[in-house]
Amino acid sequence: MEYVGLQEQITSNNRKSTLLLIGFPTILLTALYSVILFLSNSGSGVDLETSNRAFIGFVPYVLIFTGIWFTIAYLGHSSMINYATGAKTLERKDNMRVYNLTENLCMSVGMKMPKLKIIENNGLNAFASGLNEKNHTVTLTRGIIDTLEDDELEGVIAHELMHIRNNDVRLLIISIIFVGIFSFILQIAFRSFLFGGGRSSRKKDGKGGAAIIIVVIIASVIAYLISLLFKFALSRKREYLADAGAAEMTKNPLGLANALRKISGNSQIGSIQNNDVKEMFIENGPDKKSSGIFSSFSNMFSTHPPIDERIRVLEQF
Repeated sequence: MEYVGLQEQITSNNRKSTLLLIGFPTILLTALYSVILFLSNSGSGVDLETSNRAFIGFVPYVLIFTGIWFTIAYLGHSSMINYATGAKTLERKDNMRVYNLTENLCMSVGMKMPKLKIIENNGLNAFASGLNEKNHTVTLTRGIIDTLEDDELEGVIAHELMHIRNNDVRLLIISIIFVGIFSFILQIAFRSFLFGGGRSSRKKDGKGGAAIIIVVIIASVIAYLISLLFKFALSRKREYLADAGAAEMTKNPLGLANALRKISGNSQIGSIQNNDVKEMFIENGPDKKSSGIFSSFSNMFSTHPPIDERIRVLEQF
């Protein structure tokens, strides 16, 4: 994939971030309006005036809930990521090699040095995180540090630095936050149906509690799937662009290609179960034990492009 230029990528990602900030609440409000329309249907038709009045009354609560959720996630995302991964700070004295490679790359492009963290695991993986310069972080596993040669590790670090420079990390975290809202609503609705819907369905009213919850579940599922499509549409292209940017930064595309070849099938970190965190990794594909139809099915819904294809593209630089 042709590298389209840093400023163009930053502008594009800033625009997408704005669209996400507008788009996800819009999806949530659309789902809410659909549920209200169902509830206002008395059998002789939908009472639009009552529906619109009820919708307008609910809008402030929805926006306040979304704002609180986003603020908590925005302020606490670094702590949440560290908790999920068990990452620890990596100081210069802890590993001069990693620190110097990162510092040299940052100096070559005039960017501020991010924080460095390490996950004590033999899996080969890395990711970038943070929403601003104060909390930008590159996290590496012990396995990737000990396994890769200097030029390969440099390629991996450059890839993660490109995610920071392109504002990919901010875009991804915003999408994760909003998808989490739909996932939360869906779980609440489904549990309400399981533990409370049955009793409500015995009411004489045709719109018993179970019917209402089913509509909420359907609306939540549709909204959740749309939000996932938003996120998947962002994920694959950003990996290609970060690969291309890393190749340009290091002037050595084969370094990253060789690193990806070693990472392939060895990227799993068993201690990390959070799928949102896994989406941030340089590789989030099935391990070597996955094969046949199960591997193909996993690839269909992968947040990352096939690693073999990424290697092929890098080798053409």
